[in-house]
Amino acid sequence: MAARSAPNCHLRLEWVYGYRGHQCRNNLYYTAAKEIVYFVAGVGVVYSPREHRQKFYRGHSDDIISLALHPERVLVATGQVGKEPYICVWDSYTVQTISVLKDVHTHGIACLAFDLDGQRLVSVGLDSKNAVCVWDWKRGKMLSMAPGHTDRIFDISWDLYQPNKLVSCGVKHIKFWSLCGNALTPKRGVFGKTGDLQTILCLACARDELTYSGALNGDIYVWKGINLIRTIQGAHTAGIFSMNACEEGFATGGRDGCIRLWDLTFKPITVIDLRETDQGYKGLSVRSVCWRGDHILVGTQDSEIFEIVVHERNKPFLIMQGHCEGELWALAVHPTKPLAVTGSDDRSVRIWSLVDHALIARCNMEEPIRCAAVNVDGIHLALGMKDGSFTVLRVRDMTEVVHIKDRKEAIHELKYSPDGTYLAVGCNDSSVDIYGVAQRYKKLGECVGSLSFITHLDWSSDSRYLQTNDGNGKRLFYRMPGAKFKKYIGHSAHVTNVRWSHDYQWVISIGGADHSVFQWKFIPERKLKDALHIAPQESLADSNSDESDSDMSDVPELDSEIEQETQLTYRRQVYKEDLPQLKEQYKEKQKSGTSKRREKAPGNSIRLHFVHGYRGYDCRSNLFYTQIGEIVYHVAAVGVIYNRQQNTQRFYLGHDDDILCLAIHPLKDYVATGQVGRDPSIHIWDTETIKPLSVLKGCHQYGVCAVDFSADGKRLASVGIDDSHTIVLWDWKKGEKLSIARGSKDKIFVVKMNPYVPDKLITAGIKHVKFWRRAGGGLIGRKGYVGTLGKNDTMMCAVYGWTEEMAFSGTSTGDVCIWRDVFLVKTVKAHDGPVFSMHALEKGFVTGGKDGIVALWDDSFERCLKTYAIKRAALAPGSKGLLLEDNPSIRAISLGHGHILVGTKNGEILEVDKSGPITLLVQGHMEGEVWGLATHPYLPICATVSDDKTLRIWDLSPSHCMLAVRKLKKGGRCCCFSPDGKALAVGMNDGSFLMANADTLEDLVSFHHRKDIISDIRFSPGSGKYLAVASHDSFIDIYNVMSSKRVGICKGATSYITHVDWDIRGKLLQVNTGAKEQLFFEAPRGKKQTIPSVEVEKICWASWTSVLGLCCEGIWPVVGEVTDITASCLTSDKMVLATGDDLGFVKLFRYPAKGKFGKFKRYVAHSTHVTNVRWTYDDSMLVTLGGADMSLMVWTNEMEGYREKRPCDSEESDTDSEEDGGYDSDVTRENEISYTIRALSTNIRPMFGVKPHLQGKEPSVDERPPVSRAPPRPEKLQTNNVGKKKRPIEDLVLELVFGYRGRDCRNNVHYLNDGDDIIYHTASVGILHNVATGTQSFYQEHNDDILCLTVNQHPKFINIVATGQVGDLADMSATAPSIHIWDAVNKQTLSILRCYHSKGVCSVSFSATGKLLLSVGLDPEHTITIWRWQEGAKIASRAGHNQRIFVAEFRPDSDSQFVSVGVKHVKFWTLAGRALLSKKGLLSAVEDARMQTMLAVAFGANNLTFTGTISGDVCVWKDHILCRIVARAHNGPVFAMYTTLRDGLIVTGGKERPSKEGGAVKLWDQELRRCRAFRLETGQVTDCVRSVCRGKGKILVGTRNAEIIEVGEKNAACNILVNGHVDGPIWGLVTHPSRDFFLSAAEDGTVRLWDIADKKMLNKVNLGHAARTVCYSPEGDMVAIGMKNGEFIILLVSSLKIWGKKRDRRCAIHDIRFSPDSRFLAVGSSENSVDFYDLTLGPTLNRISYCRDIPSFVIQMDFSADSRHLQVSTGCYKRQVYEVPSGKPVMDHATMDRITWATWTSILGDEVMGIWSRHAEKANVNCACVSHSGISLVTGDDFGMVKLFDFPCPEKFAKHKRFLGHSPHVTNIRFTSGDRHVISAGGDDCSLFVWKCVHMPH
Repeated sequence: MAARSAPNCHLRLEWVYGYRGHQCRNNLYYTAAKEIVYFVAGVGVVYSPREHRQKFYRGHSDDIISLALHPERVLVATGQVGKEPYICVWDSYTVQTISVLKDVHTHGIACLAFDLDGQRLVSVGLDSKNAVCVWDWKRGKMLSMAPGHTDRIFDISWDLYQPNKLVSCGVKHIKFWSLCGNALTPKRGVFGKTGDLQTILCLACARDELTYSGALNGDIYVWKGINLIRTIQGAHTAGIFSMNACEEGFATGGRDGCIRLWDLTFKPITVIDLRETDQGYKGLSVRSVCWRGDHILVGTQDSEIFEIVVHERNKPFLIMQGHCEGELWALAVHPTKPLAVTGSDDRSVRIWSLVDHALIARCNMEEPIRCAAVNVDGIHLALGMKDGSFTVLRVRDMTEVVHIKDRKEAIHELKYSPDGTYLAVGCNDSSVDIYGVAQRYKKLGECVGSLSFITHLDWSSDSRYLQTNDGNGKRLFYRMPGAKFKKYIGHSAHVTNVRWSHDYQWVISIGGADHSVFQWKFIPERKLKDALHIAPQESLADSNSDESDSDMSDVPELDSEIEQETQLTYRRQVYKEDLPQLKEQYKEKQKSGTSKRREKAPGNSIRLHFVHGYRGYDCRSNLFYTQIGEIVYHVAAVGVIYNRQQNTQRFYLGHDDDILCLAIHPLKDYVATGQVGRDPSIHIWDTETIKPLSVLKGCHQYGVCAVDFSADGKRLASVGIDDSHTIVLWDWKKGEKLSIARGSKDKIFVVKMNPYVPDKLITAGIKHVKFWRRAGGGLIGRKGYVGTLGKNDTMMCAVYGWTEEMAFSGTSTGDVCIWRDVFLVKTVKAHDGPVFSMHALEKGFVTGGKDGIVALWDDSFERCLKTYAIKRAALAPGSKGLLLEDNPSIRAISLGHGHILVGTKNGEILEVDKSGPITLLVQGHMEGEVWGLATHPYLPICATVSDDKTLRIWDLSPSHCMLAVRKLKKGGRCCCFSPDGKALAVGMNDGSFLMANADTLEDLVSFHHRKDIISDIRFSPGSGKYLAVASHDSFIDIYNVMSSKRVGICKGATSYITHVDWDIRGKLLQVNTGAKEQLFFEAPRGKKQTIPSVEVEKICWASWTSVLGLCCEGIWPVVGEVTDITASCLTSDKMVLATGDDLGFVKLFRYPAKGKFGKFKRYVAHSTHVTNVRWTYDDSMLVTLGGADMSLMVWTNEMEGYREKRPCDSEESDTDSEEDGGYDSDVTRENEISYTIRALSTNIRPMFGVKPHLQGKEPSVDERPPVSRAPPRPEKLQTNNVGKKKRPIEDLVLELVFGYRGRDCRNNVHYLNDGDDIIYHTASVGILHNVATGTQSFYQEHNDDILCLTVNQHPKFINIVATGQVGDLADMSATAPSIHIWDAVNKQTLSILRCYHSKGVCSVSFSATGKLLLSVGLDPEHTITIWRWQEGAKIASRAGHNQRIFVAEFRPDSDSQFVSVGVKHVKFWTLAGRALLSKKGLLSAVEDARMQTMLAVAFGANNLTFTGTISGDVCVWKDHILCRIVARAHNGPVFAMYTTLRDGLIVTGGKERPSKEGGAVKLWDQELRRCRAFRLETGQVTDCVRSVCRGKGKILVGTRNAEIIEVGEKNAACNILVNGHVDGPIWGLVTHPSRDFFLSAAEDGTVRLWDIADKKMLNKVNLGHAARTVCYSPEGDMVAIGMKNGEFIILLVSSLKIWGKKRDRRCAIHDIRFSPDSRFLAVGSSENSVDFYDLTLGPTLNRISYCRDIPSFVIQMDFSADSRHLQVSTGCYKRQVYEVPSGKPVMDHATMDRITWATWTSILGDEVMGIWSRHAEKANVNCACVSHSGISLVTGDDFGMVKLFDFPCPEKFAKHKRFLGHSPHVTNIRFTSGDRHVISAGGDDCSLFVWKCVHMPH
């Protein structure tokens, strides 16, 4: 029988016939070496026409569909399809992978393009959003990503003449992108009137912002900027698929089969029509064109590649061809010549020469061809067709011999018999027909009976038998009969056929859907020796294409220990990361029940003191010496640093679940540890300070099982325990993932980085060793190549040798394998059983194995220099503890300080002296859960018993060692000392128990009365007369200790017993059961007692380990359903109850813990279940056991008074209080505000009816014939004070903004330029305001409201400002929230950060060096993100708090520490690498302190932090601990605080009523002990300060009332710099008839007078009610004001006295107007009315008449020039005209059209039809105003846009210019006199914008 292994021979891909032309474009180029690069199926091909040779790139795992050439023309990028598609950048010369880009796109990569210098690559995905992604491809890092378009994108290109600009095109669109920061922002190309909106297929960029693009209709569209400027019609007669730019110009190729060459200005040079050339044919379609010098490459739809030399353009040279579209099934080889025949669904049959690699004949048939065969002598060729017929041709000249159709379904297989007499034909209808060849193919018979369609037929060699197959196969080589195979990848979809050539030199394979023909060279066994270079083919691990079946060949059985380990699963039901969410969910459910005050947390705390145990049973190489000779290792969730001289331990407690691996930095000072978790983290920490330096997350699942540092210490490699054992390479200091790859399907035990080449590493594990190298964002792996030397064994450890090529690995069979590069060179027998650990030394190696032997070797594993056996006999005399067994399995070895450090599977750590003696340093329980724990009644010792079948006694005093151990026959679950300490009772897992002598551990007596586990065992107090033994059988047996008899049985429990306690008299038992029952039994008889819960408290219990009952109701957590409390223990003074639970928490509660959810202190060190907790006899220590982590932890108890000032590392107390320090309306408003984004804005006025642009137009009577004697039509509008020269307005420029957003934003006013300027924001505009002159300049790049602003304080970044805005979802699109970083002086945008904060960004802060930026979101998690803003890179992000965070600020001296404050929240954060670590503020140090809502933060030296609260107190924190409270620093909430960097003084701002001593602004010293108060002389009842900033001798204050005030420190003088309306909307707006003044009236009850020239507010009048409208009289001497309550007032301008007032209506007055002749006043209200008053009758203001039948509320009114008519626009989109003063409606259109209006502010009417946009269904136009010249019109709408139109604009959707700046809702708009300015008023933003009008020049 043949051996069962794969055949020892190879295939090498030699040639591919074909080119992918269908569904792809622009995929054919010349490289720098004049080779041609293209792709077919899943292979990249580099073809050299000179040598007629192909090279192949095979790093893809599926069809390649896109290709781009690097500008230097050596590197190629290709993108593939697939579920997780990736991009490979590879070298066309060596065909090696340079970089892999992955994990971003889905479905496939449709287009690729390199930028000008080739540093960046852009890719477009095939996903539903057609994502566009920009890569730094060398680092494999994504720089930016954005949704591309809703439909397919066909081409994308960088603009090679402008940096950071790209253009993409596709179905019905072209988009122009700019890249800034991490934001890709598109602008859609405007087709306008120049060309039709249509699909653009290809494009090329040119100078001067020109872009040329090819359209589907064959036109070329030319763009300038984003506008289409011209089209070149009919460039091609059909779609233009490809456009290629080169030095000479442009080449285009289209569906019409033509190539056109154009010069650099796109003037035509020449046309080449390929259809007309010799090789051409009808229907030829060009998909790709490349022009280089005098050569042009053309790729066609039908898989041909032509090369055209320009001067012989009618003779294109056909250099490659393949089958066209359609499946390719037929394949036959010639019996005597090196020829192959193929036939395809494209109806062609082709004959290929395998020697010349060329097509020699082609013949087109009538039908698609499905199979082919050549007869024995090579004369006839039979072809089976899809329609059931078959044809026979002569091979020589392809003439037909016969055509027969006997069947209806496709012919699937036909074969000639070996003697050439018969032809068998198999059909899809399951039949085989036999034909005679000599009888001209007469049918001789048929075979029926197969159930499925026929796929394969074979004749026996004597031509007498036929065998058939149903099913379908893959290309495999078999060596009969064992059938192991090797696998090769090249084709993308299914391989449809395979044949050997006649002389067995080649294998030919054909692909179905990829219609390509692959030719493989066969390399037989004997040649292998020379052909080592073709060894393991390199591929991405993901494609797994090298996983041939032979890997699974006959590997010996796994060692039992390894087997056990591979079966371990580290999955958890509940991960610690899930707790916060679970807690929220449960809290929601239980809101109702928990109104009672929760019990306070205890004053005591505990500190981890010593841990017994070391994790060796499933970990390896996790034990090292540090720099100073301490020992570092891990157990449970604790990193331990053990000092062996002092026998003390220090702990790293940053992990919250099992640590699985540990590696030490080459300098031996930092350690990396990886843990279990849903998103498991790796911590890198310092062994000196035990502080985390970096935390790496986000790439692994379930856990991290191996880590390793690089030789330079900068990088870290890690391996996960997910199903594909992902490998990640990190830059750990930055916390950046460099590369990632799937490791292997089998478990990986070890990862080792190459000490010489940081880009290489090895992984080893079950049945494999792999050699990896980094390629950009991916890793490329090659299997170790074993050859004939060995088998693919399981590797347990690996190290590198003395060169970068050499590596060594230890196997599970005890061998050491020596590798050079990827080849196995030799193996050396090293141990009996697996080699678990291996360590490289300067001059050799040390290994350790399961046989318990440590071996030292020379540097080439030639000789073993020395061995050490780990035996009890070798233990040094002074050794602490006892060795459990001889030759324990060795799991870790490390050398240093003259010793060998050894870790064993049994949890021991030993130190072996070079001369032989062994010292035991640390030990713990072995594998199996540990549950039993008892503390001695009067000595500091404890006993434990475990499933590992040992009973151990531990010393808890300073010697910290195991005093005694005894092996048991069975595992045990519980133990107990007798009251005199002489006896020790132990309960076993088989239902027996024993009593042993506590000193010698020898048996005294044993019983076996029960079948199930004994779960608790207890001596009665006092003399210890009775012993209660509880079992899982639900009984408690009571024994008399003296007589050794059972005296009672307690029955009545419905479930297993968990805990038993005696009362002090020894008469009563308290019992807990698994069914959560609390039962009581009388002893010794065991009679059940019922005791009311009130009485239970009064009983004096000897011990308390119960977890049930009223006294400990509070210990059950909110998430009680997912976790169990397994143990509790009460101190002897009955004050503190310690508990242990299933999640690994040890908690302390105040006893009795009544009421639900008591407060506690919580400690994390154990990983999963804490199985038992016990206080020692004097309460000085707490001992805890960790179930599956097998560790015994000793904690010291620190009393309330005794507390070193030391941060308690792991203490995380759950003490968020219900009280938050009071209520404040401003805080509530800010907390609950919901920000609308502009795009989702809705109507500010609820109007109803049909919008004007949707109404049918009534024909006007006045459309008279042109030749008419009628008088000329009157002007629409009276044009006043403009004179003769009417100049249209062509642009508006923002000149002034009156307004500041203080009502709901903070810390947003800052000094710049040494106090000469201030910077602040309102609406979506950043404002730089000069203090001296009042001039303003603006940053207008935000597309929505700004919410926060900060200034970079670092001198290197002078005048750099960051602003954050509102947004929609965090989908990286243009409406996503973003942060802009810009230069305040020149307004240049330096970076835009699109962020993941949905809804908006509410706080930003720069770090000390100015390089980092911190942002906080308004999303429900209130995410905190840190950015490296210059690169646009997000460094770290984490959920901040479940309630609103108001401010987060970096410490002024730090780049890693910051503080966040918010609703009942203050957190102290550290940035470690990529991770954000936080500590809650601890309040317990200050008496009765409670967590309040915090509003502001400032900083002092020595880690002091100050936070301002809602109650007016300021809290002072040292580190994260509250150290004092400055009570009532302000009388109201402290909204703002500012730390002055130069002198450390602190400014606070609050909400206060002005008083003699107090002030809303205070200046404090550095410690916040003394202060000086400043009053803001604003005349407000209360001052509410929202922002403070301190410059030289000045304090800058921003208030809630939209004032910005400068306060002098010396004289306390106030200077108001900026005024604004306090509350909006500002509805009323009117400009002075002749001067540059205007009035505004708003909801805040004020009317304000503004001076444009002086840039300030001149006056304001408080009306006491909200004002809605305001109007000047024609002379400007009176002002009429309409109020929200229906009243209106008339003031005299000179004296501001009230001339008259009246209230005739109950509802708001919407518009008020004086008639041009000053006689009438018209008042329009929301009661659908207009009232007329005659002013000549004096100030009594009696209504003289009103307008009837107004259909809806009034919006605007305008008088006619002669004061006789009034036009009214109403809320139902109808405009009415009335007579004045009668109020009669005018119905006649002719009359209406003849009226000349004095003003036009109506949004309705045919004259302004064009102002309504297409998008008006959600939002309205709110206001309009026609210029005094009567030819321009401005409007304001609900989107916050100001638009400029020509007047009149009767055409729908008229052309206009738009101006952004306002928040949603522009409420009113007016021209000033002389049309010099436009004023617009904002709704939401309470701001007034003054725009300067730019008139057209004459």
